Formats: sequence, structure tokens, C-alpha cells
Amino acid sequence: MQRRRQRRLDAPSNVANPTSSAAGGAVDPALKVSTPLPTDAVLNDPCALLSAGQAGKIGLKTPGKLDDRTPKACTWESSGNAENSVGIGALPQNKNGLSDIYSGKSSAAYFTPVTIEGYPAVFTDKSDDRSSGSCQLWIGITDQLAVSVGTVINVGANKPDPRPVAQKVGQTMIDHLKSAA
Repeated sequence: MQRRRQRRLDAPSNVANPTSSAAGGAVDPALKVSTPLPTDAVLNDPCALLSAGQAGKIGLKTPGKLDDRTPKACTWESSGNAENSVGIGALPQNKNGLSDIYSGKSSAAYFTPVTIEGYPAVFTDKSDDRSSGSCQLWIGITDQLAVSVGTVINVGANKPDPRPVAQKVGQTMIDHLKSAA
């Protein structure tokens, strides 16, 4: 039987100390969030970032499992295979949102900027485990807060490239936050 990998879905190890952010806290214009999203659920109840209907539509079991350590995070198992999961969490101690994530670029094993539903985002982490089903997607939802969507895909067609799974979960989370705004 394959051993299930568990991973705390919070800060990648390449995120800089929030006090050492590039440009002294100034937001790079490319990372500017033009329409900030509400942050209450992100910080206080990350399991509320996907409704039961939304989670089911993208193949996740509900309810999500809350990890209420600081910072809080939520993990949902795949409805197709309990060996696969995704998690959402934020890193509120980084006060410059995605700019703080970008400041760790030099120590990243991979760094791929993308846009998710019009919001600046980046796939990045210090270790590159994407071919093993693990990746981190960071999405700037305000200029001060980035949200992490992490995957643990141990079996199935998405294991060699889990990025589309993280992207779909990120898109769904943004749609949910937009409806709450």
C-alpha cells in the first residue's frame, strides 16, 4: 500500500521574512490587486472559502478539515480518491501580499507567474515536487494578503502535473470570495 503524504499547506519555505520585503513594502505594479477581495473567511474560517456545492462541482468532499493552528488552513479530500487532497491557507504575517512571496524568488526551485480570474498569482516553492503531485499556488487577493492553494496528489492522472488542480481550486475560491464581496 502506498504511504499517503501529508503536508501542512501554509508558507512555502522560500517566503521571505515579512519585514524584509522588497522595496520596503511597496507593491510592484504588476502585483497590484485592483479589486481586493474580502479576507475575513480566509483568515478566520478557510473552510468557508468553498461552498459545499462548489467543492462538489470540482470533485472535493465536504466538509473540509480545519487546521486551526496559526495560520489557519483547510484541507479537502478528493471525492474520487482519499489519497488526493487540496488545501487553502494564508500567511497573514506577510504584510505585503504577493510581493512577499516574490521576494523569495531567488531561493525557489520553481517560479511561474500566472493570473487567476484577473488576480496576480504564482506557482512557487523551495522544493520542486510537482512531478510527485505537490505544488503551491499563491494568489494575491489584496495588496497585503496572498492565499496559498496547495495540492497533494498521490494517485491519478493529475499526479505528474497538479497545477491544473490548484488553478481550478484557486478559480473557485476567487469566485466564492467575489460573491461574498
